[in-house]
Amino acid sequence: MRKRVLPHVLSAAALFAISSLAQAAGFSLTSLEIKSGGTMPKSFEFNGFGCSGENKSPALKWSGAPAGTKSYAVTVYDPDAPTGSGWWHWVVLNIPANVTELPPNAGAVGGANLPPGASNVRVDFGFAGCGGTCPPQGDKPHRYVFTVYALKTDKIDVPADASAALAGFMINANKVGKASFTAEYGRAK
Repeated sequence: MRKRVLPHVLSAAALFAISSLAQAAGFSLTSLEIKSGGTMPKSFEFNGFGCSGENKSPALKWSGAPAGTKSYAVTVYDPDAPTGSGWWHWVVLNIPANVTELPPNAGAVGGANLPPGASNVRVDFGFAGCGGTCPPQGDKPHRYVFTVYALKTDKIDVPADASAALAGFMINANKVGKASFTAEYGRAK
């Protein structure tokens, strides 16, 4: 026996899917310093672990956030790191809803360059701040995924020593939208 789906149920589901796509389509993230699909400059390379960059975070700007956004979070993630779980380079929580950009080097340890109320989370380098690119020498270029999340809460409460994975869980539990771009970086042998 075949069940018949009512046309109005299909129509409601289709409208919901279309409105979600339209809402997500208007939310965008950009950087004047790093081009989507491009190669990141050496200034964003980590200074340590055999890397010798300036360990700076790029300026980021976003627009078109979904209705109901009460705060933002920003992450930078390398899915190509040879760890089995990727590598978290930067996680920022509790960016106020009226803020739509982060200045250059907002990821400095200590958070002095972050907007009031925002805070860095401990990343896989072991500190709370932005840790730059540092793929293994001679490895294929790694992808670095920059994402801004629009959140339905004013604040995400995590312990001061929370891991990036815990912060990521809380971000995803509270997101109403996200916008991303990806850039690459590699180190020749």
